[in-house]
Amino acid sequence: MSVLRVPAFVRTWVGAGREETGEEEWAGRVRSELAAELPDEDIGEDLDDCLDLYEMGSKPRCEEAEYLGLVQDARDRIAWGR
Repeated sequence: MSVLRVPAFVRTWVGAGREETGEEEWAGRVRSELAAELPDEDIGEDLDDCLDLYEMGSKPRCEEAEYLGLVQDARDRIAWGR
């Protein structure tokens, strides 16, 4: 079964008129922290996309492990709200 992915610009435009909820604020804070920890990376709106589109072996092994661990941790923090 395939999953429909909506590009970030579509999600942003659709949600542009809404006020930011606590969940969205939390997700934004977590993404900001992740971007600060990984300043050379292009962290998008959807962390699942970052993981899905990542090409294994494109970085040295220790950098790759750190990158994937930080993105997965941030995704889990957003999902669990802490």
